[in-house]
Amino acid sequence: MAAAVSHGNTHILVCDAMQVYRGMNIGTAKPTSGDQVSVVHHGLDLVDPNGRFTVSDYQMYARAAVAQIHASGARALVVAGTGLYLTALIDDLKFPGEWPEVREELSREPNVDVLFDRLQNLDPLAASKIERSNRRRIERALEVCIGSGQPFSATGPGTGAYPDNGVAQVGILWDREVLATRVEQRVHQMMDEGFLQEVRELRETTSISHTARQALGYRELLEHLEGKYSLTEAVRAMITHTRQFAVRQERWFRRDPRIRWVHIETDPVTEIGPILAEHLR
Repeated sequence: MAAAVSHGNTHILVCDAMQVYRGMNIGTAKPTSGDQVSVVHHGLDLVDPNGRFTVSDYQMYARAAVAQIHASGARALVVAGTGLYLTALIDDLKFPGEWPEVREELSREPNVDVLFDRLQNLDPLAASKIERSNRRRIERALEVCIGSGQPFSATGPGTGAYPDNGVAQVGILWDREVLATRVEQRVHQMMDEGFLQEVRELRETTSISHTARQALGYRELLEHLEGKYSLTEAVRAMITHTRQFAVRQERWFRRDPRIRWVHIETDPVTEIGPILAEHLR
């Protein structure tokens, strides 16, 4: 949702739930080694693909990273990414406890619609704020409802509160047709860059956590390697799911009245760069 440029002594803090995983590079569009030489990046390669990494973990890491960046005299430019992670960083988002046994039980349910319907019964308010296809958030809300005996929506102000936090937010918008074309081009580019081989090596060298398996592209290519899809079908599904995700991502960020939106015509870096520079001086 945002593009980033370097301006003076600026560090980039990546706010992406999948770029935290080591070895998941091509499919997450992780900044290249050249990018990371040009500008200091934080928030990348924090855990192995078989590890567990939560939004609470990100909140602790990211807040410490921002403090470190500011202490060094630099500015922090957060590039998101994952809406919930951004909210956890810039707003006072608090997290309830964890119930691993409940989480394990929920993970064994193959049908996300069954989980969503269960959440609607237990906590209609929470369900109204979560996309039916967002299995990760549905499972978490159910875990809290079942484990604590209290509605997930009662655990704090949640993601629907937009306090004045002093953080300047800038979002980029593409025409839907242009965005759809860019998504398809990006998927084919990733395949040309060796995305299938990256997934094959991950599958052969490590066990991939339930969360990491849900990453766009990785899920479809893992299912191809498991014989559920032909490669053509996997690529087609990847394009469709990424387009759907882009719409959901825009919908999430559009709820926040604090974001200044920029409609991109041709080049996001050129068009959004001067606006970012205003805040990085």
